[in-house]
Amino acid sequence: MIDLVAAAFHAALATEGFPILLVAVILAGLVRGFSGFGTAMIYMPFAGTVLPPVWAVITMLVFDIPGTMPILRDALKDSHRKDLQRLIFGAVVALPFGLFLLSRVHPDVFRWSVSSISLVLLMVLITGWRYRGVLSRKMTVGVGAMGGFLSGASGVAGPPVILLYMSSRHAIQVIRANVLLYLFMIDALTLTIAGVMGLLDLVPISIGLILTIPYALANMAGAALFRPDKEKLFRAVAYVLIAVSALSNLPLFG
Repeated sequence: MIDLVAAAFHAALATEGFPILLVAVILAGLVRGFSGFGTAMIYMPFAGTVLPPVWAVITMLVFDIPGTMPILRDALKDSHRKDLQRLIFGAVVALPFGLFLLSRVHPDVFRWSVSSISLVLLMVLITGWRYRGVLSRKMTVGVGAMGGFLSGASGVAGPPVILLYMSSRHAIQVIRANVLLYLFMIDALTLTIAGVMGLLDLVPISIGLILTIPYALANMAGAALFRPDKEKLFRAVAYVLIAVSALSNLPLFG
């Protein structure tokens, strides 16, 4: 078993395009640290150029999960449990369908999909659009399902929940806690269901583990760079990086 793990780590480091993944995870960590969002929207377009679709998603899940764990306790105290349960229920139902699609999609189709999703969501963020209606129980389940499907199919799970959930009447700390817990749990669920479906492999897991340290360091650096009075500037930089990532990694460009 030790030899198998060692071989997987060696294969991970020898992955063609590994420097691209390293640059992508550092950029993603910096943006996440100073803006609070953007990991998947930056990392996934890059990862889709050098890794098979399933591997791209698995690597991100592996390095992203540890980054959330230190703040889970506070989030649990602030969360709205019933809403969170509805979100997770929807995700559990839809996630396998997204993973099924991911396991069969052509790499170029995956690259188009991830870049297109990132660009559309970027436009929504820039315009400041938010759903203004009432969030019913059924809609909460539906939004959770939408995020679950997107997590399985592209690794980009957060924006549907964030954009719609911000319209709820909950206090901001409750919204933050529920979104954070939803994303953490959906990452864990995606890895678990991928394992049940036989989609996990030691090499992408090893790549994700190797990228965990630079991602965590970049997160901390991004958080240290952030200044409340410069929030608009930082968000503008994040938007530019997301756009460059999505556009430059479209199949049109190689």
